[in-house]
Amino acid sequence: MINKKVKNVQEALADVKSKMTFMLGGFGLCGIPENAISELVRLDIREVTCISNNAGVDDFGLGLLLQNKQIKKMISSYVGENDEFERQMLSGELEVELTPQGTLAEKCRAAQAGFPAFYTPAGFGTEVAEGKETREFDGKMYVLEPAFKADFAFVKAWKGDAAGNLVFKGTSRNFNPNMCGAATITVAEVEEMVEVGALDPNNVHIPGIFVQRIFQGKNYEKRIEQRTVRQKQ
Repeated sequence: MINKKVKNVQEALADVKSKMTFMLGGFGLCGIPENAISELVRLDIREVTCISNNAGVDDFGLGLLLQNKQIKKMISSYVGENDEFERQMLSGELEVELTPQGTLAEKCRAAQAGFPAFYTPAGFGTEVAEGKETREFDGKMYVLEPAFKADFAFVKAWKGDAAGNLVFKGTSRNFNPNMCGAATITVAEVEEMVEVGALDPNNVHIPGIFVQRIFQGKNYEKRIEQRTVRQKQ
């Protein structure tokens, strides 16, 4: 059996370097690779490009890397909850590439599947399409979008085993699965590490072939981005 389990996050990220491109899974603050992000902060690597649906909040998630000025370029879809992101973008300190949410997900999935590019109608006639090839299919215009290229993909799963098989939970399935195998190296952190064979094959979301390293995560905060409760009657 191929054993992809490593001791901890330090071993999993031992060869990350400045100026690399990273994919980071999660949706809002749900399902983000908290341990990997904390380790990137500790390593103090610089001038990195981050591909993520969002940019965290000011004091959590990718917001921690933004605070330390470690991110050179952010490729995202939704960035509305981070004041520091807004400040750096408007001041020109941070290069930003805003991407339609579905396009961002598909650019990850295309890289995972080995497709160099794909056509999508999203963004045609807007700034998103500037400088890109367009083509008409059945009377409708499409934009050619290249698949992402990344050095590392950092994902977080609910359960996993030493072979790299992963099971995600709830909203964390939005981007994490698409990023597995979409980079040169995929590092998965899991809430629960189980023995090989313990996962029902019918319920495995990502097979181990898409994962190079896996470790048991710890100290998850699982913050809520915006808590909304019903008013008492």
